[in-house]
Amino acid sequence: MERIWVGLVLVIGIYVNLFGLWLYRKPGEISGWRWLQRWVANFEFSPEALGGFSYSRLALISLFGLFLELLMIRWVSSEITIFAYFKNFVLIACYLGFGLGCYLSRRPINLMALCAPLITLGLLCEFPSDGLRDAVRQLAGSIGAISQVDYWGVPSLPLNIHNVAGAFSGSFFVVCVFGVIALLFIPVGQLVGWFLEHASDGIFGYTVNILASLAGIVLFTLLCFEFQPPSIWFLVAGAAAGCLLWKLPKLRWAALATFFLCVVLTSLSVGQDTKVYWSPYQKLTVRPERDKGELVGWQIRTNSTWYQQILDLSDRFVAAHPDRFRNGAIKWNPYNLPYLFYSHPASVLVLGSGTGNDVAAALRNGAGDVTAVEIDPLILQLGRKLHPEQPYSSPRVHTILNDARSYVQNTDQHFDLIVFSLLDSHTTSSYYSTIRIDNYVYTSEALRRTKALLKPGGLMIIKFAVLTPWIGGRLNELAQAVFDNPPLRIATAQTSYTTPGYFLILGSQQRIADALKDPELAAYVAANSNVQTQSAALTTDDWPYFYQHEPGIPASVIIISAALIVLCCIFLGKTGTPIGSLQWHFFFLGTAFMLLEAQIVSRMALLFGTTWVVNSIVISGLMVVIVAANLIVHWRPNIAVKFAYIGIFASILAAYAIPPEAFFLGSLWAKVVASTCALCLPVFFAGIVFIVSFARQGFRSEALGSNLLGALLGGMLESVSMWTGMKSILILVALFYALSWIALLRQTSRVEERQAIPDSGTALV
Repeated sequence: MERIWVGLVLVIGIYVNLFGLWLYRKPGEISGWRWLQRWVANFEFSPEALGGFSYSRLALISLFGLFLELLMIRWVSSEITIFAYFKNFVLIACYLGFGLGCYLSRRPINLMALCAPLITLGLLCEFPSDGLRDAVRQLAGSIGAISQVDYWGVPSLPLNIHNVAGAFSGSFFVVCVFGVIALLFIPVGQLVGWFLEHASDGIFGYTVNILASLAGIVLFTLLCFEFQPPSIWFLVAGAAAGCLLWKLPKLRWAALATFFLCVVLTSLSVGQDTKVYWSPYQKLTVRPERDKGELVGWQIRTNSTWYQQILDLSDRFVAAHPDRFRNGAIKWNPYNLPYLFYSHPASVLVLGSGTGNDVAAALRNGAGDVTAVEIDPLILQLGRKLHPEQPYSSPRVHTILNDARSYVQNTDQHFDLIVFSLLDSHTTSSYYSTIRIDNYVYTSEALRRTKALLKPGGLMIIKFAVLTPWIGGRLNELAQAVFDNPPLRIATAQTSYTTPGYFLILGSQQRIADALKDPELAAYVAANSNVQTQSAALTTDDWPYFYQHEPGIPASVIIISAALIVLCCIFLGKTGTPIGSLQWHFFFLGTAFMLLEAQIVSRMALLFGTTWVVNSIVISGLMVVIVAANLIVHWRPNIAVKFAYIGIFASILAAYAIPPEAFFLGSLWAKVVASTCALCLPVFFAGIVFIVSFARQGFRSEALGSNLLGALLGGMLESVSMWTGMKSILILVALFYALSWIALLRQTSRVEERQAIPDSGTALV
């Protein structure tokens, strides 16, 4: 039965892609489906039918497009596991659709190109069928067979025929979903391209487009911080679509019906006693755990994957449930274990405090003052509401809503005991980078900085859920390199009422030796210290890919990226947009900008934390920089592009030469100003190049389309950093800006030659 569901999912994906390509087939191409052609013609419209050009409509479609893009990225990446780790695949699908739409802006727009893919994704992600959910999960998880990356708890599997076939089926599924997402953005791209091309003041029109897109980011971010679910996102998007199509009643109701269906699907119950919450970072499914009708804990899943549990280890609960804690299990419980090495510490730092299990353990074991750092506000809220020991209500606990690396990098406090609390994220930090939230925590630079926060005689304990030997080996080698001593290693076993972990005990050797004088503890350590590990490349701030065994591009990324490139070529060819028609100057500008944006997001995440707030501010700041470039060109329209290119290369060189640690300044404002000038200045000069070139092209939609398709390539090339490191991306950025300049010079030369021909002919006469 499961194979039938898998086959059905793949067939649906294929047919929706074929339908979309049929809708946008080359003009004049003969179609035998006359009845279907007559039916879909009912959903065609032109921008003039909306009321023609107005800046308010340009702003509305720009806001709608950016809002829908963020909606797709968050929603799809939460419901289909693989996209939680490769969100840039969803992003580049959006760029493909936008880019193609701009190229097709002079053709009739068909609303079915938006409605059919949206309904397909809604059914695929939300249809209440366990068979369908299992099929989607299996297709996504099977890609782990050809990956060196430890995702989904699926380590690299033996490369036999069965695993490889499953991996290629999963890759094909990803490509189908990619195509479906791209299709629904073609009508949006058509509208944006048409409105920009028909603006009486092109620079002002493009500025309106950028500012409205910025408003879309702000609106979506606010909804996320209010913990609003996808049903509200679709309600807002549907309202915007209804306003846009207001003058076309039949199409307006079709769009509203489509978005309403998505609202209904995303509102369906997930099961009795189970609640779904949406934090700014992830989808959280919370389910009570009962024993003979008694509530004994809570299970939390994120993006359909096990995440954490809320446990009651209080003396009252332990005494009432002796069957759960036989043979001294409570003493050796992983949450109590750190305090066998450091009893009654005066100050404790818990990194990744989650719903509060480690915080409760610190309080039970006599900690004087506990600082709990957690990145997700909803996780903290759930801990305050659901944890039976109420650790976050204690006056001895101080909660910090921040990224762990950002906190340790900027605090001046010192601690007796520092606990890494199973700090293992299940999502990526932003839509423009493959850095996961906790990656910058597990680098040699981060551990050195954390070590510096220890008081004399203090201990640092890293607790991690190790599923593959090389993850354990990497942690062990990182710890040894930072502390100059091999860590004490302990692997705790799984029981019916605990979360197991791999422990590294680091810091004061004297305190560790004193603790091991306890014969019971020494015997426990001896029995649980035989941990299988495997060597792995050490992670740094430049190569922070903690879940990748060695530098290189994982096979899964290569295969899927190659398949996506083939799909893009098919889309271009079938829609009558040959690759040769691309405007390479704009294409390379888009590639370079996308790479530069990913680089800036990742570097800012290192400096200020991989939080949603930081990402939103950075992306919004980049848009403001682009608006500033527009204003400069509006003021000085004849500005020489060569000076802007010189500014690009000079600022890229500065960003490459200055090490990241140079920006770790004592003053927040000094850090903001210094990092912004060094990292974002290339965007300002690139914005000048783009808007000058765009104006010279008459703001034609093909130029914008080429730029967006180039950004698609940039999104794929960002994975090169998994091989060569983050800093090397700047070399690629410089290379593609150089190619854009060469393409511009060649284009200018051809134009000058064509203009010179009539003059030459006249002279001969």
